Amino acid sequence: MRRKSLFCLSVSLLSLALAGCDTTSKKEAPPMSAEENRKKGFGKLFGDDALTFGKKSKNEQGVAIGVNSFLWRATLDVLSFLPLIQADPFGGVIITDWYTPPSVPNERFKVDVLILDPQLRSDALRISIFHQIHKEGTWKEVPVEAVVINDLEEAILLKARHLRISSLNS
Repeated sequence: MRRKSLFCLSVSLLSLALAGCDTTSKKEAPPMSAEENRKKGFGKLFGDDALTFGKKSKNEQGVAIGVNSFLWRATLDVLSFLPLIQADPFGGVIITDWYTPPSVPNERFKVDVLILDPQLRSDALRISIFHQIHKEGTWKEVPVEAVVINDLEEAILLKARHLRISSLNS
């Protein structure tokens, strides 16, 4: 029974990850030249940089998250069916709440993901899956097979690769 439910969980996680793959590309407008930016500022009393102190660096694009954005988005996409407790993009921490599959009401799962590196690498993920079974009125911990954790990691990495490739193509 346990092996069957773990297998069902890993298959459902993998299928959700693959179903989330999007092959459509979104085209963005090309960046404006310096001349176009200057013309855009005509008619504005102080221009676009009103009330700023100091110059913005040319590389500054706003506040960036502290982890790989593709891994971050892929993890949220793959775990989207689980209720979230915490999602910290600066620390790279995603913690879900307990999830009880409708087909197995006496079992529940919880997933914690830590993104460790700003690079899109397989060792940038640390995943913990917690599994409990309701017996005799209490929830008891059950070990999770390494295959299930590896399947979830592969689903996240696959989704992250697809997101990266689609961003390069657009």
